[in-house]
Amino acid sequence: MVSRMQRKKKRKWPYWVGGILLAIILAVGGIGFYVYSQLGSAVDTMHTPLARDEDPERQKQIKQIFDSKDSLNVLLLGVDERPGDKGRSDTMILMSLNPKTNSMIMLSIPRDTYVNIPGRGMDKINHAYAFGGVELAVETVEKTFDIPVHIYSRVNMEGFKQGIDALGGVTVNNTQSFSQGGSTFAEGPIHLDGEQALDYIRMRKKDPRGDMGRNERQRAVITAAMEKGASFSSITKFGEILDILGGNVQTDLDMDKIQTLFTGYLGTRHNIQTLELEGSGSTINGVWYYVVPDSEFNRIHTEITNHMQG
Repeated sequence: MVSRMQRKKKRKWPYWVGGILLAIILAVGGIGFYVYSQLGSAVDTMHTPLARDEDPERQKQIKQIFDSKDSLNVLLLGVDERPGDKGRSDTMILMSLNPKTNSMIMLSIPRDTYVNIPGRGMDKINHAYAFGGVELAVETVEKTFDIPVHIYSRVNMEGFKQGIDALGGVTVNNTQSFSQGGSTFAEGPIHLDGEQALDYIRMRKKDPRGDMGRNERQRAVITAAMEKGASFSSITKFGEILDILGGNVQTDLDMDKIQTLFTGYLGTRHNIQTLELEGSGSTINGVWYYVVPDSEFNRIHTEITNHMQG
């Protein structure tokens, strides 16, 4: 059971991939034909191609992937923005979808991971967005793992609370009792509304696994929301969901690609494999980083490459 302490004021915690989550629910989770047939205006608002998407060769390559329903990789960026500050990608999740095997890989990338950011040198991977927006964040992930990123979704993470509430909340299995913000979470199955879910995925300092434990809770909420979306039937909420999408998400997916995701990649949600990036904390020039050996980056590359070819 989840209880909540009295709050002194309404808080806005930008700590999750709300709009991204909803985009994946709609495209992969399978709400229904009616929903994505009504997505037109929301998709127009969300559709934000990158500079590289203007390249004719890339357009041809992406079209071939969607036409053939080949494996594709999606980078999800949850961005913590404040007034006057471009923000950093607080959450980075790389998903690989293989419709031939109906399977998905989900890798949460720790935000403090020490990597080479093109044109900037060694730094925390979440700084790539601050330096060069989505374009540089995508390029950094591609070069770090030597893996192509075919599509992206970027969200202002304030959309999370409204998205979870629009779905009627989600249920997860909690493995560690703890309190965070105004919420207390017992071990076992717990149902979360939007604000409780923010508290649930925000906690890391009290977790013995730190960011790794936080990442695991993020993946659990995504998976639960996918399943909730797959059985979601209240059309009275569809308008609200579309408003949340349009106001919080940017993606290079257009309407045709969203429809293809729905019809061709729906089954991948039934078989999700989660990967973790193993490393260790280290202080370099007075700054704490999550340092990952090259052998570990190579392992992730091999796992995702094999999954794409499987």
